[in-house]
Amino acid sequence: MTQTAIPYLFMRGGTSRGPYFNRADLPEDRETLAEVLLAVVGSGHPLNIDGIGGGAAVTTKVAMLSPSEDGWADVDYFFAQVSVEDRLVDFKPTCGNILSGVGPAAVELGLVQPTSDVTDVKIHAVNTGAKVLSKVLTPGGVLTYDGDTEIAGVPGAGAAVALNFMGVVGSSTGAFLPTGNIRD
Repeated sequence: MTQTAIPYLFMRGGTSRGPYFNRADLPEDRETLAEVLLAVVGSGHPLNIDGIGGGAAVTTKVAMLSPSEDGWADVDYFFAQVSVEDRLVDFKPTCGNILSGVGPAAVELGLVQPTSDVTDVKIHAVNTGAKVLSKVLTPGGVLTYDGDTEIAGVPGAGAAVALNFMGVVGSSTGAFLPTGNIRD
């Protein structure tokens, strides 16, 4: 079997973890991309023994980042959920946990330059069309992971990442109060 080196960051976002790739380093064709992601994760074995997956759905998630094609955003976030055993890749959903790592990953990958003590990263979630403003701690213009923010069920503490979802009022129904009533 032939192997090809592909650079990535391996990060935890919220309560999930996985590789964060620069989309330019991956195949454009979805079928070939799916095969690459299956190999990266090690899908097809319950422990993902031949890959970096961890044998659970929260450890077989993939983020692919690129300069945004959306005029509002800095970064396009394309998500893939790779099955642990079934050798399937789902490009339809998104993952909020992995989304929380997109801002720091965009800085690490050089897609966004730190601007001050807090860097705004405007994210376009390709799978859903959502627009999210991520606030990443970059004291002195340097990305930091140190902090005292804790997540229940996750050991340790780290830097907070604030996510502001933009334009969500009425995004599914077309109105803030779809029926016009406060309570139904």
